[in-house]
Amino acid sequence: MSWRNKIREWLTVDEEEFEEEEEEFEPELEISDEHRQLVLDCAGESVEEVVEALIGSGLGFVEASRVVYYMVKQGDVLLRDTDPPEDLSGFFLSWYSAWFWVVVGFQLLVGLAVFVFPQVVPWVYVRYVAGAVYVLYVPGAVFIEMLYPKRDELEDLERFALGVGLSLALVPLVGLVLNYTPWGIRLNPIFGGLALMVGVFSVAAVYRKYGYFALAREALV
Repeated sequence: MSWRNKIREWLTVDEEEFEEEEEEFEPELEISDEHRQLVLDCAGESVEEVVEALIGSGLGFVEASRVVYYMVKQGDVLLRDTDPPEDLSGFFLSWYSAWFWVVVGFQLLVGLAVFVFPQVVPWVYVRYVAGAVYVLYVPGAVFIEMLYPKRDELEDLERFALGVGLSLALVPLVGLVLNYTPWGIRLNPIFGGLALMVGVFSVAAVYRKYGYFALAREALV
């Protein structure tokens, strides 16, 4: 058999046979009617209490957690926050906005690395790494969070790729604007301009996320 025939034979693999082999590698979790009904009977209880009830029925911790996870994923169970934030200020201080405080903390770290930490090994490497991440990823990432506040609108990999690409587009714009100001393109104005841009995008993103959160909370009332 020539190499051309071998390639042709390889390209004409039975599609049904391929799908059967793929299903063998990704088996679906089978939830018994007993366990499904047990979870439904625990309506209004916490996730920990539901898992404990499943463990009491004979399942291990991992199996019980998987049952709850798959039922949530399939839409059979809806998880609700028992103590949701009541207003925008509460939303800012809740775990829903934890990413915002991570960004604020990272900006503080970059500021310390640039202006406070001594420029000697190993602190100089902290400056290089933190500065590179801050310039090449953070501005675009918070801009994406503002444009697409709902997590299911984009995959994590898409958010990362768009964050890097938009950072490469936004950061030069800051330098272009500063070039026509009395401050010019220097370290302090560039850092201040980036910090201002990231701060505005981050606050706007939290505000938009709160809007969707408030709509979802009203729909569940």
